[in-house]
Amino acid sequence: MDLKEKLVSSFMAFEERVDVHSDLHDIRTNALKNFENKGFPTKKEEAWKYTSLNAILKNDFTVFPKQENAIEFNQVKKYFLHEIDTYKLVFIDGVFSSHLSSTTHDGIDVCLMSSALTKPKYKMVIDKYFNQIASKDESLTSLNTAFASEGAFINIPQKKVADKPIEIMYFSTANESALLVQPRNLIIVGENSHVQIIERHQSLNENPVLTNSVTEIFAQKRAIVDHYKIQNDNLEANLIDNTYVSQQQESHVYVHTFSFGGNLTRNNLNFYHFGERLTSTLNGITIIGEKQHVDHYTLVNHATPNCESFQDYKGIFSDRSTGVFNGKVLVEKEAQKTNAFQKSNNILLSDKATINAKPQLEIFADDVKCSHGCTVGQLDETAMFYMQSRGIPKKEAKALLMYAFSNAVIESIKIPELKQRITKIIAMKLGVNLGFDL
Repeated sequence: MDLKEKLVSSFMAFEERVDVHSDLHDIRTNALKNFENKGFPTKKEEAWKYTSLNAILKNDFTVFPKQENAIEFNQVKKYFLHEIDTYKLVFIDGVFSSHLSSTTHDGIDVCLMSSALTKPKYKMVIDKYFNQIASKDESLTSLNTAFASEGAFINIPQKKVADKPIEIMYFSTANESALLVQPRNLIIVGENSHVQIIERHQSLNENPVLTNSVTEIFAQKRAIVDHYKIQNDNLEANLIDNTYVSQQQESHVYVHTFSFGGNLTRNNLNFYHFGERLTSTLNGITIIGEKQHVDHYTLVNHATPNCESFQDYKGIFSDRSTGVFNGKVLVEKEAQKTNAFQKSNNILLSDKATINAKPQLEIFADDVKCSHGCTVGQLDETAMFYMQSRGIPKKEAKALLMYAFSNAVIESIKIPELKQRITKIIAMKLGVNLGFDL
């Protein structure tokens, strides 16, 4: 039985477990039908032209993991931003870990998706927001929707500022020989509110893991959302991250994606505009080697006037690694006075490393400022020679040039402790050991 058949046949048992009479029954059933009709994406689809899941899907993944495998904080402390106080939502093999988490209902909700989906007090919020911006057509999003039961639920009411960052941590253990997890996150940020979120998926063993994650973010009028995704997993981990963002008038949403580890990583990032004078910012740094594969697929849908979007993706690829950047900016006829800028800059450190880039502009308005660009090259030999002539060893000179190449994205990080953490991870990836164990 292949994975698709296993998932379809497991659906009834899943529904019995989470309550077949739930209000979400029809949503889940329709989502499963879409996945059953479409199956897993293949390279025949234009959006997946450069990314194949075939090798990953050969694993015999466990669909319903066993109960939580006990983990002590000291075992995973290094993965947290422990230099500052944060709210924490921690999941182990898809199961909430209460003793590692720090939640709150004091003015803001930082709690569980399972609670939001089942408790009457959240019904109005779930009816209004759950599965409203996520694609009903994309097969992997549909698969997640069909089995949606656990993840992070964050609701920041209007005129509230989250008093500390929120960390969402997904750990996988050696409980299963191969594990499939499907977290579902719902983030709602009210008018004039502000939140900072750090999301990480981390394997604690060498067993194959496939994470199919879906996050819906709703930014209301004048809301500010800073979302940081840290992807620095081991070489048996595979992540498909689907994020959908709905923005209202004068909101600002920043999504920063740092892709350093894992076997295969696919980031689907979709922004939809529903108000004027708002800003969308998508930044990313990818530094990979060996046979790693990272695919960034972005969409910014400008549907309203006087809005801005900025995309800045940096990639450094060595060994036999492969990068993909497929970024689309859609400016609809009504979206006059749009400013949209997109760039993807890449460095290949090996003759066998590959980058496939497809920046796209689709413009139906006539009063806009839009640009897109992509560069692929190698390190500047003249700069290397200059630095070496000043006594800087070749290895350090190379690392400094690559760090400078990434610096614009690093400087966009607004949490100082996180900036320091990312800086040190990048330095280690570039071969400059700063003694930071991560």
